[in-house]
Amino acid sequence: EIKHKDFCVDEFNKNQLETEKKEREKSDLIAKIEGLEAKIEELSKAIETLKSEIAEMQVQLKRAGEDREKENKEFQQTVADQRETQKLLKAALSILGEFYGKQKAAELAQLKQEPAGPAPPPGFEEYKKSAASGGVMSQIEQIISDAKAMEAETIRSEEDAQKAYEDFVKETNRSIEAKSKDITDKSEVKASAEADLVETKESKEATMLELEQLSTYNAELHTSCDFVMKNFDLRQTARDEEVEALKQAKAILSGATFETFLQS
Repeated sequence: EIKHKDFCVDEFNKNQLETEKKEREKSDLIAKIEGLEAKIEELSKAIETLKSEIAEMQVQLKRAGEDREKENKEFQQTVADQRETQKLLKAALSILGEFYGKQKAAELAQLKQEPAGPAPPPGFEEYKKSAASGGVMSQIEQIISDAKAMEAETIRSEEDAQKAYEDFVKETNRSIEAKSKDITDKSEVKASAEADLVETKESKEATMLELEQLSTYNAELHTSCDFVMKNFDLRQTARDEEVEALKQAKAILSGATFETFLQS
């Protein structure tokens, strides 16, 4: 019985220590699982956000390209219109120049003839016609100059717009590349966390099984040991009394006095 009791005490202590150890392991594993699940969820959201941002940037690139194409067509048309205007006005200016040149020559020839009536003040008629022709041609020349200025301004605006578009495309593509790399990096971290999560869950299941086995063994120990441990002191006392009674009986049988027997 003593050996059995010592065995029970020792096994109960071992069972308790091992159970406490496994409970701590279980708590640590549960905390790790929660941390990994939160990390995976956070990474998943971050990846989806990056994908949405890339998609939006690609839409912006497409729209910017379409707008640039439309603006360039308008630019081409504006420049063509201005150049055509200049061409037509230069032709008109040339024709007017020839016309007024001939008219002036005719007027000079007429002035040499004897006037039919009183002569106008010297230079009056010539000045009037010259001013008229000069005014029309000056207006045409001004329109040509304005058309050239508008063409130059339109070309500068187009160059600025093209440069801004190219800068936007470069910057957007750099951003898309950076976000794509970030997605790759986060996906790798997520995959590693998912693998770690699977392994941790398996470890938790194994720990739960060990705890179940420890609980089963603890129940077996109670079945085997409770009676012995609860009644050990009583049984030992009874056994001691039995031993003492045997000693006394032996003493009597060995010739001990009855008085000694009573004193004992």
